Amino acid sequence: MANRIELIFDFVSPNAYLIWWPLRDLVKRTGAELDVTPVFLGGMHKLTGNAPPMIRDADVKGKVEYSVLEMQRFIAKHQLSKYKLHPKFPFNSITLQRMLFAADQDGRGVQFVEGLLPAIWEEGVDITDPEALGATVVALGFDAQDLFTRSQTDEVKQGLVAATDHAVARGAFGIPTMFVGPKDGETEMFFGKERLDQVEGELAKG
Repeated sequence: MANRIELIFDFVSPNAYLIWWPLRDLVKRTGAELDVTPVFLGGMHKLTGNAPPMIRDADVKGKVEYSVLEMQRFIAKHQLSKYKLHPKFPFNSITLQRMLFAADQDGRGVQFVEGLLPAIWEEGVDITDPEALGATVVALGFDAQDLFTRSQTDEVKQGLVAATDHAVARGAFGIPTMFVGPKDGETEMFFGKERLDQVEGELAKG
């Protein structure tokens, strides 16, 4: 039964922020279950030969400009006016992703994402500064030291690598990728924030 959405996620992607709030609205509207799967986008790009659009499409006349226009339209449609490009974009997200992996082990992955996204993509918190990141995580009600300590363990490091490898093996190549369907059954893959209507249609099939 298609009552579950799995979001392949990395904080470093602006599209991870942009899709989150409309996706949350969709989940509330449909009663679907939402799971977050932390991956490392840099590793995913290396495995698939993909690259950020501004690099991949730099030599294609007009394409980067059109991508910006599409983003502006999406922001306007979903009233995401608080969005700001992070001043240190593209930042290294590996520690964040490992902390998210640890939070997800505790069943709090969605909460961790929902709290940190505004800090990064609205407030521009310097998440490359351990003190600023720690203070933000504590303010969200998490034990920052515990998550950071666990992020340095082989279990979490290898877990994130395995999650990234598995996502790629299933067909994922970028963020945001969504798999719709049961946890241990066949799923349909959708890529891109503009695919939310298709995701909702898949859920409606039951």
